[in-house]
Amino acid sequence: MRLQTALIIIFLSTPAYAEQTVRATWYGHELAGNRTASGEIFNPNGFTAAHRSLPFGTCLRVRNPKTGRGVTVRVNDRGPFTKGISLDLSYGAARAIGMRSTQNVTVQKC
Repeated sequence: MRLQTALIIIFLSTPAYAEQTVRATWYGHELAGNRTASGEIFNPNGFTAAHRSLPFGTCLRVRNPKTGRGVTVRVNDRGPFTKGISLDLSYGAARAIGMRSTQNVTVQKC
């Protein structure tokens, strides 16, 4: 009887749940009622986010390092489309973490 052993090595540039610091902004009531890229109706008071490439439904833990407050959001839209900005939060999520303008936040997959 012959035994075979297989060794699989997977290299990841960033661990799946590593915390990253990104530049974020928020959007709100001006888009209330419009459909997001995922097809759902945008609720500015919800805890959602837009990201260019993460799959819809991705859960993210977003923390404001200035206030120490964090919130869990779900990706349901595409964007932001402004250079240097990686994440658009809904007004409700931004308000919950004390974010008043564009700033750095820490992001981690749930």
